[in-house]
Amino acid sequence: MSRTSADFFLALVQFNSKMLKRMDANLNIHGISLTEYQVLHQLDLASDSTMPRIELARRVGLSASGVTRLIAPMEKLGLVEKEAHPRDARMSLVKLSRAGKTIYDESSTTVMHVASELVEPLTKGQQNALERLF
Repeated sequence: MSRTSADFFLALVQFNSKMLKRMDANLNIHGISLTEYQVLHQLDLASDSTMPRIELARRVGLSASGVTRLIAPMEKLGLVEKEAHPRDARMSLVKLSRAGKTIYDESSTTVMHVASELVEPLTKGQQNALERLF
């Protein structure tokens, strides 16, 4: 029986699910999820470690309300801070806190280690082909 596009797609979805669960389990040691790590990562990359909430949502693949729900507990834990926009009071900014930067730096080692384990079985050519595909 030949493999259909749907079979291949479903295998990718299953692989993605396994990768996410494995990364989440490892990041749990640092007290964060992969999605929270993605927020910290994007803020670390941003100028002044600050980004408009709506841009942050776009970069991590969430809706504006979804990122608001995600950053509220992160703010309570001191990982991020909310700031007022200097020119537009309607636009809220999210800033990486000092504690958030520490957690980000520590958890980045875990992310790099787990990511290496997950892609290690693939040759560079296979990795490049997947990157081009996606």
